[in-house]
Amino acid sequence: MTVDDNLIAKLSKLSSLEIDDSKKEKLKAELGDIINFVENLNEIDVSGIEATFSTIEGGTPLREDVAVQDLELSNHILKHAPKSEDGYFVVPKIIE
Repeated sequence: MTVDDNLIAKLSKLSSLEIDDSKKEKLKAELGDIINFVENLNEIDVSGIEATFSTIEGGTPLREDVAVQDLELSNHILKHAPKSEDGYFVVPKIIE
């Protein structure tokens, strides 16, 4: 896969990021390096290795799921929100 100006433009549009023209060449080189690395990983023969879902022996340790209400933390979070009302976040309506 080649990283060209069309791919950078598409990624810019999909990510809603404006990419400065002076940084496009560096970005193309970095994305090319990442793609080459992933393509190298695809060449590794893993046919003799059993698939695993966790690196922790015995699975992930679980904890008790206990609900805790911390009003101080809630107030701190809401204080830093762009807009809040009656203990809730206020967000713009996106569905008509």
